[in-house]
Amino acid sequence: MKNERRQWDSKTKAKIILEGLKGRSVVDICTEYAISQSMYYKWRDIFLANIDQPFETNSKSKKEQKLEQENNKLRKVIGDLTIELKKNDW
Repeated sequence: MKNERRQWDSKTKAKIILEGLKGRSVVDICTEYAISQSMYYKWRDIFLANIDQPFETNSKSKKEQKLEQENNKLRKVIGDLTIELKKNDW
């Protein structure tokens, strides 16, 4: 039999963690979702460490950061080409 690992999406992980934070027994939660207690506590620690992120106004997604970097590179190329054109006009 193949040992398959389940992939949990972030919404499901958050739901599971919130159940525990609301007072439900961790043992019951882990039994229901067939996860280990160590996995639950690992997810909880990550959840609590990042709990302030929804309130961050200046945070950018990885996609936004990548697009901004690409935009800056393209602006530099355009600037370099503009300088070269001006040099050739003199």
